[in-house]
Amino acid sequence: MGIFEPIAGLGPAWVFFINLICVLVGGIIGTIIIVKLLKHMLNRSEHVDNAVIKFVVNAVKVACIIVLIAIILQMFGVHMSTIVAVLGAAGAALALALRDSLANIAGGFMIIITHPFSEGDLISVNDNRGRVEHIDLFLTTLRTPDYRTVTIPNGVINTSVVYNESNQDLRRVDCTFSISYDADIEKAKETLHRICEEGPLISMEREPWIGVIRHDDSGLALECLAYCKEGDQFIANYYLNETAKKEFDKVGIEIPYPHMDVKIEK
Repeated sequence: MGIFEPIAGLGPAWVFFINLICVLVGGIIGTIIIVKLLKHMLNRSEHVDNAVIKFVVNAVKVACIIVLIAIILQMFGVHMSTIVAVLGAAGAALALALRDSLANIAGGFMIIITHPFSEGDLISVNDNRGRVEHIDLFLTTLRTPDYRTVTIPNGVINTSVVYNESNQDLRRVDCTFSISYDADIEKAKETLHRICEEGPLISMEREPWIGVIRHDDSGLALECLAYCKEGDQFIANYYLNETAKKEFDKVGIEIPYPHMDVKIEK
């Protein structure tokens, strides 16, 4: 007996109602099973990112729901050609009305494919900088260093320059120190190099670069480019600035302040 054939003792309306309930319940259960199996298979792979898993699972879920709706419409006598025509017209109208949202979907799709960053990475997009907490189909959520939440449309990210600060093991810490014109430059450089060697967070896998970067009005600007592990750059910056002041005081290197020479003519 076919699924649309009447059951003995029941009228056609009851047959249709029972078949509709069976299709609806079976479709929901089938969708749940397919989504769980797909998620389990993708989670077993070590090379698939969480963002890719979420994207694929959501896409399959939406596809299953569309198929279920199409089957139910067919049960009501709507032909597939009519469904396709309605979907085409609705798709054109939605594409015109939701062009910005579609740009965000395309941006999310490009993020999934090109994989410029992952969840947990520290990135900078325009004036926004923070750790990636979540990548959705429409939006990417960042947590800033001061624990604010920033939500950026994927379309904006796709058309912007993105700096990924977490894809390298070492990060460079840039510090600039002012010393007097009368100070011993070599002694100042040796002091900064020793600070880097003794620093618990400074990595000596790469030698720090230390030298005079410019001549200011009140003194010399001495730049120190040191390296540390990714994630330690903020504390390492504090360490270098605080320790340099203490060590400069010990060895007699003056940190200048703005001053002016006044000449009085009679």
